[in-house]
Amino acid sequence: IADAESLKSIATVDKNGVPHVVYKGSLHINKEGNLEFYDILESSKINQNLVYAIWFGKKVAVHILTKDKKSYEITGAPLKSVTSGREFEEVYQKLLERNPKGDLNAIWTIVPENVREETFAVRVKESAEQYPVLGHLDRFV
Repeated sequence: IADAESLKSIATVDKNGVPHVVYKGSLHINKEGNLEFYDILESSKINQNLVYAIWFGKKVAVHILTKDKKSYEITGAPLKSVTSGREFEEVYQKLLERNPKGDLNAIWTIVPENVREETFAVRVKESAEQYPVLGHLDRFV
């Protein structure tokens, strides 16, 4: 997650169950060990979906793809959205230093509940171990 070259996406759903996926370069692990990222637009779909997730106890998925093509999925629940106060101001100032025209809507925190490696070779091996009799019949002959 800390590698700037890793692709980091967050998947949410809206109240109708429509999925929405965004890439968040700001995604990182905070000092409490939770996932955290910065949302820039108050009207963003991810902001709306995360508010819905908090209100109705929905989960989100975070996906990490490393530069060496390892793939990880982290599922969890949004914990909070910081939209004011000292922490918000500190992050907002740092973002403005990088981009004077930048903005900050919220600092979102997600509590990870499950981490699973999704790298293809790992999944194939797990599948063969867990379900040894599943497969194409021509492979059993």
